[in-house]
Amino acid sequence: MTTFVDRVELHVAAGNGGHGCASVHREKFKPLGGPDGGNGGRGGDVILTVDQSVTTLLDYHHSPHRKATNGKPGEGGNRSGKDGQDLVLPVPDGTVVLDGAGNVLADLVGHGTSYVAAQGGRGGLGNAALASARRKAPGFALLGEPGDLQDIHLELKTVADVALVGYPSAGKSSLISVLSAAKPKIADYPFTTLVPNLGVVTAGETVYTVADVPGLIPGASQGKGLGLEFLRHVERCSVLVHVLDTATLESERDPLSDLDIIEAELREYGGLDNRPRIVVLNKIDVPDGKDLAEMVRPDLEARGYRVFEVSAVAHMGLRELSFALAELVATARAARPKEEATRIVIRPKAVDDAGFTVTREEDGLFRVRGEKPERWVRQTDFNNDEAVGYLSDRLNRLGVEDKLMKAGARNGDGVAIGPEDNAVVFDWEPSVTAGAEMLGRRGEDHRFEAPRPAAQRRRDRQAEKDEADGEYEGFDPFAS
Repeated sequence: MTTFVDRVELHVAAGNGGHGCASVHREKFKPLGGPDGGNGGRGGDVILTVDQSVTTLLDYHHSPHRKATNGKPGEGGNRSGKDGQDLVLPVPDGTVVLDGAGNVLADLVGHGTSYVAAQGGRGGLGNAALASARRKAPGFALLGEPGDLQDIHLELKTVADVALVGYPSAGKSSLISVLSAAKPKIADYPFTTLVPNLGVVTAGETVYTVADVPGLIPGASQGKGLGLEFLRHVERCSVLVHVLDTATLESERDPLSDLDIIEAELREYGGLDNRPRIVVLNKIDVPDGKDLAEMVRPDLEARGYRVFEVSAVAHMGLRELSFALAELVATARAARPKEEATRIVIRPKAVDDAGFTVTREEDGLFRVRGEKPERWVRQTDFNNDEAVGYLSDRLNRLGVEDKLMKAGARNGDGVAIGPEDNAVVFDWEPSVTAGAEMLGRRGEDHRFEAPRPAAQRRRDRQAEKDEADGEYEGFDPFAS
């Protein structure tokens, strides 16, 4: 059963925002106490976060569909809906997030680094939040926005300081097992190592990690063997170590030819030319291996390589190798640019940027694209005339009607708001006055202007009393 997975396709869905509530406060002797509908809750996000305790993408291989919770709808009594809970997905250090086209969306390196893979939808406003001096009794609320749906690819690139590369059965697994506490599978047949292994090495005051990459063969960069699957695991390494087998039983192989073939595959893969190299001649505990190492060492040093003769089985030459690797790792770390504080760049929109565009398509349809118009359309309940009228007012205030006129739109022309696959299409009528006509001006309820019956009766009685008092004003009973 597979226990190591370094590439998966993940389908993530953020939570939908809760709908706003359209409600009117009612109590005894006060049947119309004003709007009190609460706002809907925000939908949960899907967040990828680096967790050092996670080393594989196996969980997402078995369960590729992940969804955050939705926001709760608002309620009467000015009660807002509960926000949806964010879904945090732990990923290994060194995970690269790509879209369907292969574009890199995020490179997650370092514990705690996170990326929002899918944004939750915002909750709709309730009618209490939509009320204003002119719109005292909104009979509608805004709908919650749907959450994002994303299909992403996750690729794991091992984060290590040193990468051991070489032919199958060259002794890479044996070497990492004696340099560190790692316990990889070791056997005397090719392709024993099927997954990268990591080990931590301490040399003096320097602590670094070593990665054992599965064996490479000719054509690995084109997909032969296991090389193409795991060559990306050496991209982040600062030092490359060529482990050459000096006791191979294959007559057509020798350390120099093995080195040339592996270097050719690394060049073909690309991006590794600037990495320092060290050559390790392994298995010198074998008599023939010791002789062959002494023969090829001058040629390797003539090419500019630092050469170390070691035996993983007999623990020979390991101390010198580990300190040499520590020196190169320390040099690479010192040469890295210092991390600077994240700069916050503010890019204000231009004064004449309306935030939307109006284009005329070949079939005569006018299409409106922009963040605000599309969001407003998604939040509108088209079964409510007053909500449609509110949308019309917002679009007019944004300047959509003026741009349609400038683009040549006439009464009755088709207008689409949104992308082609999910657009709202309607026949345009300039200065549409929609809404519930019984309410007078849109959003105003004449019932709130009418006085209460008891208060009106008191006013009528007071008026009658004042009128009667006025009849006796100026009357003199002793006048003749």
